[in-house]
Amino acid sequence: MNRLRAGGEVFDVVIVGGGASGLGAAVDAAARGHRVALIERDDFAQGTSSRSTKLVHGGVRYLRQGNLALVKMALRERGLLLRNAPHLAHAMAFVIPNYSWWDGAYYTLGLTAYDLLAGRWSLGRSQRLSRAETAGHLPTVETKGLAGGVLYYDGQFDDARLAINLAQTAVEHGATLVNYCACVGLTKERGVVNGVLARDRETGVEFAIRARAVINATGVFVDELRKFDEPAAVPMVTVSQGVHVVLPREFLPGTSALMIPKTADGRVLFAIPWHDRVVVGTTDTPGVAPSAEPRALPHEIEFILEHARKYLTRDPGERDVLSVFAGLRPLVTREGKSTTAALSRDHTIAISPGRLITLTGGKWTTYRKMAEDVIDRAERVAGLAHTPSPTAGLAIHGATQAVDGPPHMRTYGSDAAGVMALAKTEPQLDQPLVAGLPMRQSEVLWHARHEMARTVEDVLARRTRALLLDARGSIAAAPTVARLLAAELKRDAAWIDAQVAAYTALARGYLLRDSTRPELVGGTEVSAHSAAP
Repeated sequence: MNRLRAGGEVFDVVIVGGGASGLGAAVDAAARGHRVALIERDDFAQGTSSRSTKLVHGGVRYLRQGNLALVKMALRERGLLLRNAPHLAHAMAFVIPNYSWWDGAYYTLGLTAYDLLAGRWSLGRSQRLSRAETAGHLPTVETKGLAGGVLYYDGQFDDARLAINLAQTAVEHGATLVNYCACVGLTKERGVVNGVLARDRETGVEFAIRARAVINATGVFVDELRKFDEPAAVPMVTVSQGVHVVLPREFLPGTSALMIPKTADGRVLFAIPWHDRVVVGTTDTPGVAPSAEPRALPHEIEFILEHARKYLTRDPGERDVLSVFAGLRPLVTREGKSTTAALSRDHTIAISPGRLITLTGGKWTTYRKMAEDVIDRAERVAGLAHTPSPTAGLAIHGATQAVDGPPHMRTYGSDAAGVMALAKTEPQLDQPLVAGLPMRQSEVLWHARHEMARTVEDVLARRTRALLLDARGSIAAAPTVARLLAAELKRDAAWIDAQVAAYTALARGYLLRDSTRPELVGGTEVSAHSAAP
């Protein structure tokens, strides 16, 4: 923050937005040797980038739409991510249960094409399964009328942890990144954007950051930032909401994921083992207003549970849901598309007359290619000599195949040893934050010291995934997290109380039923952010 506020430096690239696209761009630019700054209004990956379906995939649905180029590119990027971040991304078997012979033949043909498009980046050959084999992979699948299944392979990852590791990777290559720093305007010279006006949300201080190129990577908020440059700019993004519910592991034991190939709204639906839970989603609700904390609507939750009941022998109900979360997709508007489900997930780069660069669209799987493309354009806008992107072979911070310790420590990768060593410095640091969740108190100190955690929400929602894994349990952990953070960040008792209250209000919005408020919470809870850090 001191470097940014000094004001004497002209960066090659300033990036606004600390989600997948912005962090990827920061890594790419810094790895090329450019001087890079990134500011994020809230926390890294606080929005859409921490609320995905947790898939690294080519997109079976896009294959059905005929977008072969996007699928082929995404499959290559899938392979690169699994190689560059093996502690966070891994291959997973997916099974499509078939209730007719024709379905089995149809999906086998399509997934064979999926394998061919992957080429050398294939994670395994798809194959037809017998009825017994399908039930073996999916022990709780509905067997009435089951004819068999189709097995294929895709990738899974932890989105928010990848975002934090990308931020660390960018810093290791010389970039300057800060969270809780908002862009409140742009600076111009002769009509050309030459920097941003920033506000440090912790102190309220405003300052200018000068740059040869400015990249708008603010996700569903790109049109708001574009208006700083062009007040009459025509919106380029349509917002769609996707919702997921999280269930206990017993609803889908085993190591394979369930894929439902076609729902009532034309999407695919997944039930995926993740961190000893099952994530089920997603929906596609168009016309949603951009929001920093979107809320699942009751009909979206019922849509997911209804489809899950059709395919699982044990019917999930509201009382089984451990957490429900919503994310917003920034979809680039295309003419002739009637629904957001039909809009492409390909990315778009737009350069305004004032030379503001806007990057939007895309998905987590293709973040690296998005970053490479936008930095190629930024080099031309900034008048920088072109340097080829090195990120296809660049290991991401923490990359390792071997992680000792409890299973949840795997997401720390090569940092796991440091986290566990910290736990040994004081007896209480090796104690769990709360019963029922694996996180230890030492992890909070690590997040504050090495991962820029500034609030209770940062720790429980993104540095760990407690909010998604067990929203009620995370509320119980909040006072301990606040106390530990306060000691690290030199905060007082009033800050602790404010943080616990703000986090409790936020987390209640992830519950379907609150024991203190028995009415339906999802879709009705008042939005609440953590208090200003």
